[in-house]
Amino acid sequence: MSNARVDRDTVRAQEITAEQQYLSMLYAKLDALRQETTQRLKETLRASGGTPQARTERDISTRMYTDKLTQLSAVEHGMCFGRLDLDSGETFHVGRLGLFDEDHEYEPLLVDWRAPAARPFYLATAAARDGVGRRRHLRTSWRKVLDYEDEVLDLDAAEQGSDLGLAGEATLLARLDARRTGQMQDIVATIQGEQDRIIRAGMNGVLVVQGGPGTGKTAVALHRAAYLLYTFREQLSKRGVLVVGPNPTFLRYIGQVLPSLGETGVLLSTAGGLYPGITATGEESARTAEIKGRASMVDVLAAAVRDRQQVPADYTELTFDHEALRIDRRTATQARTRARRSRRPHNLARRIFRNEMFSALTLQVADRLGRDLLDRRDLDDINRELRADAVVSKALDELWPEITPQELLDDLLCSPERLATATRKHLDDDERDELLRLPGTTWTPADVPLLDELAELLGADDAQERAEREHQQREELAYAQGVLHIMEQDEELADEERLRVSDVLDAELLAERFRSTSDLTAAERAAEDRTWTFGHVIVDEAQELSPMAWRVLMRRCPSRSMTLVGDVAQTGALAGANSWHDVLHPYVQDRWKLVELTINYRTPAEIMAIAADVLSEMDTDLVVPRSVRTSGHRPWTRRLPSDGLATELPAMIIDELHEVGDGRLAVLMPPELLAGIGPRLAESLPDAAIGTRPDDLESPCVLLTVDQAKGLEFDSVLVVDPATIVAESERGLNDLYVALTRATQRLGVVHPDELPAVLRGM
Repeated sequence: MSNARVDRDTVRAQEITAEQQYLSMLYAKLDALRQETTQRLKETLRASGGTPQARTERDISTRMYTDKLTQLSAVEHGMCFGRLDLDSGETFHVGRLGLFDEDHEYEPLLVDWRAPAARPFYLATAAARDGVGRRRHLRTSWRKVLDYEDEVLDLDAAEQGSDLGLAGEATLLARLDARRTGQMQDIVATIQGEQDRIIRAGMNGVLVVQGGPGTGKTAVALHRAAYLLYTFREQLSKRGVLVVGPNPTFLRYIGQVLPSLGETGVLLSTAGGLYPGITATGEESARTAEIKGRASMVDVLAAAVRDRQQVPADYTELTFDHEALRIDRRTATQARTRARRSRRPHNLARRIFRNEMFSALTLQVADRLGRDLLDRRDLDDINRELRADAVVSKALDELWPEITPQELLDDLLCSPERLATATRKHLDDDERDELLRLPGTTWTPADVPLLDELAELLGADDAQERAEREHQQREELAYAQGVLHIMEQDEELADEERLRVSDVLDAELLAERFRSTSDLTAAERAAEDRTWTFGHVIVDEAQELSPMAWRVLMRRCPSRSMTLVGDVAQTGALAGANSWHDVLHPYVQDRWKLVELTINYRTPAEIMAIAADVLSEMDTDLVVPRSVRTSGHRPWTRRLPSDGLATELPAMIIDELHEVGDGRLAVLMPPELLAGIGPRLAESLPDAAIGTRPDDLESPCVLLTVDQAKGLEFDSVLVVDPATIVAESERGLNDLYVALTRATQRLGVVHPDELPAVLRGM
């Protein structure tokens, strides 16, 4: 071994020792912060909170210390992952959170990756060094430094990364080659320049991130959520951030990313999970979902609501006070017209209709008694008696009922007559038949946007509840003003016990914080409130949403502060997007920004060469993203007869599981095939699970449809019966493109019939 090699090894060992000492110091600081925060939380919980001021301070402090402990626990793994050496001689480490030395004027010990000072760690290049002389990537396992990679950003150096401009190439590739675990991991240590520019983009407006398979769209979206919460904490802490994913399995897959970045106040949901109290687990055909997702359903639902605002064909006779009373068509029509002209939702306009009808019926009774003999008080008494009469009230309810979205939609979809009336101008007979279903059918994800639209059309007569809520808020505001006054006058409070007025700002903010600390987080409150509006909305696999689903999301974000990530080449839903312009123009016209991710970090070049043939057959001008690596595994095909799939696939799956070791294998197949042979496969393979539950991703092998696999990645993928995948949908090529690009290492295709033409090159 040469002396030069020995010297390099010695220097490397010394550097690792020095980094280990620094890392150990950081973890000691983390442990001390945890201990201090835990102690303060215990003291806060033990406080009696005797006075209103003390209770407020206790509640706020409890939430603050609890959130702090959650953050300190979430950053345990990979807390520090890099170092920047600046031309000025300064050196600082970059990690998941900021740590400071209180004994030395709060000198930074660890810079939060989201802070402006950390940005050169992701963006500095040899051509634009931004004052950085060297960038170091640390490889750690929990609290131990394993190795490091240095990048000397020197224009005279012969080699400076790859032709793709990757930062920390060795660290990145080691991360990409690692086995999958069934849960998505954050990329905070390996964010690349094109990703960082998107993550740190401003919060205002709609940002569309278009990216092909493996470009890190989902990771970018989640890290953007963490960045926005860090940078715009005051604006977003009240309203929260909503992250929308395509299905519950996907949400389970990404569930640990934001906590690992120190953020827990984000609501993760599917579009079908945004209606409180509704669990949309029902299944229906793609065709049915497409019809429900059409924009014309807005007019259909409006017609269905109008259909519940009836008038008698001639007149309705009923008995009041032992005398006959008539509700005639002309009077009811006039009352209905006045109610409709109010432009109020159905259930709120109902009050106008009833008031008009009770006034007309009052005069009818008065005429029978002799109106000239009655004064105003007599008329008011008659009106009250009519309102209290059950028979009269029931008759008016039949004309203009108070109805919930669930009741109306169930009635509509279960009644051929009502459905024909509402859809007369919009659907043909076959489409109406597609929508019809039996009473009590489980709600489906495509029903949720319809329910949300109906909630807007129907409204809720919550006048009494609203008055009580406003009264409570006035009392809370008055109480908060009193607390502020006491705090400003009380000079005996210790500094650490004082709730600083400068932090509270004003009484309205204090009242809001009191509500949030004494009850639920913003995300928890948002999950229970259909009318909640978010500070920012992030949508993953955004190309899959129907026009009706977009209406729901736009209502949740009237500020239009949104990040939409997706790939229109991967659109599988029949009601999904063909272009971002078609999606956004009805809401923001051309006021949106498109950015593209062009580098494929997940899918090796061998597989992307196959997928590129599929993309070229689609009607799209999208370009295949460039893969940063090869796997050394050539994609393969094998033909099995249809009647041999259930018997011969298990052996192939076992062989593939052996190849991936402790990684993850996905077997993707058409829905009918999965329903037919999936249970037998799962029964014969103890390591396999059918992907009907989010936890199934923890299994070494999971059996999925292509739709269920959207947004996920696996070490190896077996695509079964690609011809049926292509044939069963108008977007079959899109689905095949998705299926082929889920693998990070290995790809196999099993076909009972001839391969689709686009795969014959295999």
